[in-house]
Amino acid sequence: MSRALHEVASGSLFGVALNYQGLLQQHLASFHEAPYQQPPVKPVLFIKTPNTRNGHAQPVTYPSAVQRLQAGPALGVVIGKDASRVSLDNALEHVAGYTIVNEFSLPEDSYYRPAVKAKCRDGFCPFGPHLVPAAQVGNPDALGIRLWVNGELRQHNNTANCVRGVARLIAEISEFMTLHAGDVLITGTPEGRVDVLPGDQVTVEIDGFGQLTNPIVAEQGLVP
Repeated sequence: MSRALHEVASGSLFGVALNYQGLLQQHLASFHEAPYQQPPVKPVLFIKTPNTRNGHAQPVTYPSAVQRLQAGPALGVVIGKDASRVSLDNALEHVAGYTIVNEFSLPEDSYYRPAVKAKCRDGFCPFGPHLVPAAQVGNPDALGIRLWVNGELRQHNNTANCVRGVARLIAEISEFMTLHAGDVLITGTPEGRVDVLPGDQVTVEIDGFGQLTNPIVAEQGLVP
């Protein structure tokens, strides 16, 4: 990632699960079963730990002991000033800017309880290549987002299809915890996650943001 983005986005990485309408609809039936009984009524959060940080053009390792690895195109929101119990009306005032995120994960068994082992492998959260200042983004809730693998378009959606837009996410999350300047909010990946393999070049593109590209490499064996 660029030095400027690295300096601004130096805080915690928070992901939001089930924040695309299509993905939520796919799982509605299971949410009415035990033990949940109903769909989530608040944002379902997970953390991408510091070891997952990665940047543009940097390799993402395909772990040797897993069967599948999936890419996760997402809009990243970089918090510019601390947000605690902010209103919906002024939530966007706390945004420094936006960036592209590829939230890599192993396939998930539970969207209610995203697994650390699936989400937090080394290098599983590339973002960049730069920060797009908030003033340059007219509406973060109307951005086309695309995933390319080896030059082939594999996934296409729009942030207009999110369950919660950027302002609502910031308002609802800041009800119970402070989002600090430098934190990055990963606003969700759309339905239809794509499997990737060693040797693939994976690119996420967001309207007006450019492209974030990462090669997938096989994990090397341990040196005795």
